[in-house]
Formats: sequence, C-alpha cells, structure tokens
Amino acid sequence: MTPHLISIYALVLMFVVATIWPINMGVLAFVGAFLVGTLLAAQTTKDILGGFPSGLFLTLVGITWLFALAQNNGTIDWLVRMAVRAVKGRIGAIPWIMFGISALLTAVGAVSPGAVAIVAPIALGFAFRYHINPLLMGLMVVHGAQAGGFSPISIYGGITNGVVQEAGLPLSPLTTFAASFFVNAAVAAILFMVLGGRALMTARDTIEAMPVPHVEIARAATGPQIFGDSEAQALTKRVSQEAGGDSNRLVAEVEEGNQPDGTPYQIFTLLGLVLLAILVLAFNLDIGFVALSIGLALALWNPTMQKRAMAQVAWPEIMLITGVSTYVAVLQEMGTIDFVGDSVAGMASPLLAALMLFFIGAVVSAFASSTAVLGSLIPLAVPFLQGESGVGAVGFIAGMAVASTIVDVSPFSTNGALVLANAHGVDKQAFFRKLLNYGAIVTVVAPVVLWLIFVVLPG
Repeated sequence: MTPHLISIYALVLMFVVATIWPINMGVLAFVGAFLVGTLLAAQTTKDILGGFPSGLFLTLVGITWLFALAQNNGTIDWLVRMAVRAVKGRIGAIPWIMFGISALLTAVGAVSPGAVAIVAPIALGFAFRYHINPLLMGLMVVHGAQAGGFSPISIYGGITNGVVQEAGLPLSPLTTFAASFFVNAAVAAILFMVLGGRALMTARDTIEAMPVPHVEIARAATGPQIFGDSEAQALTKRVSQEAGGDSNRLVAEVEEGNQPDGTPYQIFTLLGLVLLAILVLAFNLDIGFVALSIGLALALWNPTMQKRAMAQVAWPEIMLITGVSTYVAVLQEMGTIDFVGDSVAGMASPLLAALMLFFIGAVVSAFASSTAVLGSLIPLAVPFLQGESGVGAVGFIAGMAVASTIVDVSPFSTNGALVLANAHGVDKQAFFRKLLNYGAIVTVVAPVVLWLIFVVLPG
C-alpha cells in the first residue's frame, strides 16, 4: 500500500472515529499529521507546524470572542427582540423573520450551529404558540443559517475562500455567497408553500407584547473538554449540566438577559459589528485583527462584562478546523492532494468526477462536521480543477460549498438535532423520522441538482 493511500485511509478513519465517538476530530487530525508526516513523509516537526493555519486561527478566535461579548452585554437579545416585534401580528412573516435572523447571524461571522442555537428555541416556541408547522419553522431556521454561511466575512466563507486562494484558483467570494443564499432561499420558499405557509399568510394575531427570552450564542467552557467538535456539543443537555445551568460558576457572574434594551454599550457594540463588516468588505482588512480590535474596545469599556467571553470562544471548533487544515497541509506537502485529484479526474469523465465529489461532500457532511468537509474535500479537488477537465473552478467551488452544507438539516447534524430538541408539543419520534426523511432526500437530490446548475449548465 502506498503512502498516499495510507494517508487517505487515515483521513477516512478520522471521520469515522469522530462520528462514532465524542472525540474532537481536530485532535485526531493533529495526531494524524504528526504520525503521517514523520513516518510516511519524512517531515520534521517544524515542517508539520509550518502547515498550521495561523491566519484562520486568528480569524476564528477574533470572531467568536466578539460575538461572546455581544451576547454577554445583551446586544444579541436586543437585536432578536427588535426583529421579532417588527412582525406586528403577521404570523405568515414569522418563519421568514427567523430565516432572516439566522442568515444575518451567520453572514456576519457566527458559526452555523451557533446561529441555529440562538434562533431555534424562539422560532419553535412561536411555532407551538401559533400552530405553525414545527418542521417548517425548524427547517426555515437551518436553511437561513446556511443561506448566510458563505458571506466573505463568515467562517465558512473564510475557510472556503482561503483554500481556493491558496491554491491559486479563480476566486469569487460573492459567487459562492450568492449561490448559498439563493439556493437555500429557494428551498425555504418551496418548504413554506408545501408545509402550510399559504394558510399562515392570511392569519393575524397580536404578538408585540410577547416576551422574547434571553438567547445564548456562546457558553463558557467548563469541566474536562471531552466532547467532539463544537457542532457535536453545541448547547446540549450535557454541557448545560456541566455549566451549572446558565453560567460558569468558576468565574464572575454576568447578569445575562437582564440588560435593558438600547443602552449606550449595546449601541456601541452594534456600531462595532457594522464597522467590522465595513472594514473587512470595503477596505479588505484582516477580519481576525479587526474583530480583536473591536472586541478590545468593548472590553475596555466594561471590563467586568467581558470576564467570561474568552472562555466562550469556540475552542473545540477552532481545534477541529486548524487540526484538519494542518493534516491537509501534510497531505499536500507529500503529494497526496495531487495524487487524489489526478485519480478522480482519471476515473471517469470530468463531469462524473465532479458529481462524485459533490456526493462525497454531501454524504460526509450529513453525518460529520461541515467545517471538516470544507477544510479537507475542497483541497482534494484542487488538482482536478487546475487540470484540463473542462469544469469551471468558480462554479464547482460554489456547488461544492452548497452541497456540503445544505444537508445539515439531517437530525444527525447539530443543526437538525437542535431543531429536534427544541420542538414543542410534538411526537419526538415522529418528528425525528420527518427530519430524517427530509435529510435523506436532500442528501440524494441536492448534489445532482447543484451539479446540473453549477457544473453542467455553465459548461
């Protein structure tokens, strides 16, 4: 067996182990990078560490720290309450408001499970109170989170665009973002019409006075970090129990959810989030440094409020992404990336090879971490796209990105699991089967449709 095949089988084994057991795939990937790099590729430790994605690490830390600060000072609660009250009795608009909130959160930097964890409890609470199909409401939240997930300043977008740029392929961040947004919005529109949305459009009620509870975008780390990636442990009962309910008892308490709306500190935080988008999009500044700078300004304003924020950084997610990226760097250095790309291109016609990669991304992501898929499968396709395959790189990357994330409606993913956990007044087993059936349909159908739209038709 060649070193290339061994390194590929090791990557597959990592996915399997991280799926079956609650072990962070980043740890597996770091160990795999060390073993494969030293034993098979004759690399030194310095060579292996050279593949560590320091820029991506800074981006993830800065973004998640800034959002933790925004949660702790009540800005997230304030924004959600304003959006909910804007509905003004139009019940048919509630699912779309939830879709929009989820999309906005991921578009400005929240990880998809974090956005779903924020919006799903409120959305499904509305569904129970106003007799909205809970499956419709849950899927609108998930597809909303995926719709905004590939903005140029988002984590998914940062991972994908960074990989493409490093490979020297044509880069179009807005194309990938538009593809994700419009595909998920189109699916949401179909679901809205099929799952009872037309009846909701004529329903009216008074909901302005309905209290909107505190929502949580980040939770302080507590206890031994034995969980898998952050998608596999976001706001689970186990984490809640270890955290003592609502907060980390090892540090100073923060009166979360009790801050009045529209305080000067919250306005300053909101302006900071707007400034982040402007500086990154208009002036092309590094999002990690900008997020840390704005977060530092918020911390200096109110040092007490930010005490728990650093513990709320998504360290398991960061470990996952940086570990997989480091392992992929080892594969690239030893020539495995070129080997796989050439093999895929030679297995069948270029179009069929592209379809196979779409299916691989969808199936793996439905059961494992989408971030891990984006960090590993896109690099495997780089040689295939650099060759004379006739497949456009921009369209392929956009289609691959959507195919690898739209399947997160599966109940085996954290997004789907959060929807299932927060569904009220339903038979959970029956609801699970509905999510499972829908997830299976999306996993089978989406890669084919996306392949036709982004690969076949442009060619």
